[in-house]
Amino acid sequence: MRSSAGARRLARYVDRFPKTRILVVGDVMLDQYLWGGVDRISPEAPVPVVQVTRETLLLGGATNVVNNIRSLEGDVSICGVVGGDDAGRHLTRMLHDRGVRTDGLIAEPERLTTIKTRVIAHNQQVVRFDRETKCGIGRESHAAILAFIKERVQDGIDAIIISDYCKGVVTSSLVRDIVRLSRKNDIVVAVDPKVTHFGMYRGVTVLTPNTKEASRGSRIEIEDDASLLRAGSAILGRLKSESVLITRGEHGMSLFERGGRVTHIPTVAREVFDVSGAGDTVIGVLTIALAAGASLVDAARIANYAAGIVVGIVGTATVTPAQLKQRILSAITNG
Repeated sequence: MRSSAGARRLARYVDRFPKTRILVVGDVMLDQYLWGGVDRISPEAPVPVVQVTRETLLLGGATNVVNNIRSLEGDVSICGVVGGDDAGRHLTRMLHDRGVRTDGLIAEPERLTTIKTRVIAHNQQVVRFDRETKCGIGRESHAAILAFIKERVQDGIDAIIISDYCKGVVTSSLVRDIVRLSRKNDIVVAVDPKVTHFGMYRGVTVLTPNTKEASRGSRIEIEDDASLLRAGSAILGRLKSESVLITRGEHGMSLFERGGRVTHIPTVAREVFDVSGAGDTVIGVLTIALAAGASLVDAARIANYAAGIVVGIVGTATVTPAQLKQRILSAITNG
């Protein structure tokens, strides 16, 4: 995949991203970063004292997937649940300011909007603390989400991403309805999974677990190439999905397709500073590439290049079409 023809083919798919229409369904949240430095240990306990110098609020969870697609100029809408709090209102404004359709966000007054706070000192994460509600959403919210999905399907979307963080939005009945609607309308369904929900994802187009999730989901500990092959095959068999893309950190990615084809894609990351949100980048770029007409293998290669960019940036990050095309062309030229 280092030929100039292959590079031009991948770049052409990136050029088609603005014509794609994608719906993200899942658990929305805010990522808060407190940045500072450490020059002493607390006299109260053996912990570092972080002198906070600035604060950053970023879109997280399903909304980070949205942000990745929007950064790549795709037409994207979001469907999920927020709390009746300032965080929910702030998250909605952030999405609106990025040109994202937000009428699929359902507010539950008694719910907390999920906020993950990370304290960063000298480019290293010191601690993370979460504020959230994990219980399932209400029946009325579930019905409103399904109605919005049906509306977007009728509008002619190309793909649906299920971004599952086990916060209450993604249920087995919702996934079944999404798969049924998508098959009827020839729509890609991609899932960023959680292990405890693995059995829910039957019949989707592609699943993107990391190595740990794939090990637990397949009940096969991935320790070498042989166990990796068994795990990928087991997931396909269990879920009857078209494909599974196992992300493997410094070892790259492995794509398993129905029919037995396996493609190993080596990492292209130059430096790794922060893997926060990398999974969101992978599923976002993989799906927008599929929506643009790329094959599963080409879409996975494009997503691999995007992941190689974002892990070199501290904090959840996104990639632009220009950056992605430049990385694709330069990596192949320098390969």
